Amino acid sequence: MAASTLTIRIDKDLKERASEVLEHYGLDLSTATRAFFTQIVNTNAVPLSFDYEEPNEESMQAIRETEAIFASGARRFKSADELFAALEA
Repeated sequence: MAASTLTIRIDKDLKERASEVLEHYGLDLSTATRAFFTQIVNTNAVPLSFDYEEPNEESMQAIRETEAIFASGARRFKSADELFAALEA
């Protein structure tokens, strides 16, 4: 297999943010790009969804319940440690 070079112009901030996400998975931009292209070839499709995903009814109900809890003045915690300390008190 002969190697080829691909040059892509991309916004610097987008590149840096994508690199941070990929680093979390132990990947670099080149590896992720190769994986993306490989998936295109393997599936004969673009492996992206351009659909806008709306929350289902169960999720919407949970969002409404959470909003109601916070609106009632429920205490908020900045960390799990803070929550556990309040539970011990």
